[in-house]
Formats: sequence, C-alpha cells, structure tokens
Amino acid sequence: MFKSAIRLAACAAILSASVAGAYAANPKVGGAAMYEDKNIVENAMNSKDHTTLVAAVKAAGLVETLQGKGPFTVFAPTNEAFAALPKGTVETLLKPENKAQLTKILTCHVVAANAMSTAIEKMIKDDKGTHDVKTVGGCVLKAKESMGKITLTDETGGVATVTIADVKQSNGVIHVIDKVLLPKM
Repeated sequence: MFKSAIRLAACAAILSASVAGAYAANPKVGGAAMYEDKNIVENAMNSKDHTTLVAAVKAAGLVETLQGKGPFTVFAPTNEAFAALPKGTVETLLKPENKAQLTKILTCHVVAANAMSTAIEKMIKDDKGTHDVKTVGGCVLKAKESMGKITLTDETGGVATVTIADVKQSNGVIHVIDKVLLPKM
C-alpha cells in the first residue's frame, strides 16, 4: 500500500509538472509580469523596455484603439530599437504636427489578428520561406524564420528580430522586436 501511495504521488507530480508546462506563464517583458487578463496598453505600460513605445502610442492617440477588443498582434519595438533611429527622430515624431507620420509608423507594427509565433511559422513554411504580413497601417512586412527566430523585413529593407514571442494579452498578443519597422513614405 505504501508503494502504491508513492507511485500515485509520483504520477501526480509528473502530471502537475506537465500541466504547468502546458500553461506556462507569460514571459516577463522589461522586468515586468505580463498578465493575460490585461490588454496590450496596460501590459506595455508596465514594461521598462517599452516606455518610448507607450509615449508614442499616447502621442498618436492610439491608446483607446489598442485597449479595444481586438484581436491585435503587436510587434513591439524596445526603447533600444527607438534609440537606434537617427538622432532626433523620436523627438520629432512625438511633436503634434507629426502625428500622422507617427500613427503610420506605429500602425505598421499592428496586425488585426491574434497571431502566435507557431501560426506565423506555419504561414512562413506554407509560403515557402517568406510570408507577407499586412498591417493595419497598410504596410506589408516580410516574415521569415532565421536560426529559429522570426524576422520581419519592413518596406525600407530594415530587418527586426522577434526577441520575445507570444506574450498573451486579453485582446491579442505582443511579440517584442529589436528594431522599429518603417513604412515607405
């Protein structure tokens, strides 16, 4: 009887570990926990790596949209990605007179779907290595897979790599990227 109890406890521990793995918590982003029951804006505001993105979303007047029902997939550039733009670019884009240009850039990071990385990888494979991703801003990004990472090529030839994938939100998913995606202007 004692051996049966030990086997039962061992089976329960294995099952518990398997279930926990299947329902793993969202990865932390910018040192902050990301909660599946919070929307894209609420979670992004907690990430210390996305303060520039949050400021840009506010300046473009997109907060209400990205708090909406969705679903949205957001390719979220880090502060470092914004800092890599030519000197003065971010400051210029945040000015009220440049709201239309800022909105165009930001909406080229948003897809009107809930696209987890496995779905994107399947689309890339189905399209024989490159999948066109149409954004709500009218941009077409080229998604590829390189050395186990998803990359996105923007309309100017810039390439961003997904550094943290599948951060679930109540209204979609965020994929953290290392470069700002730019549209043809």
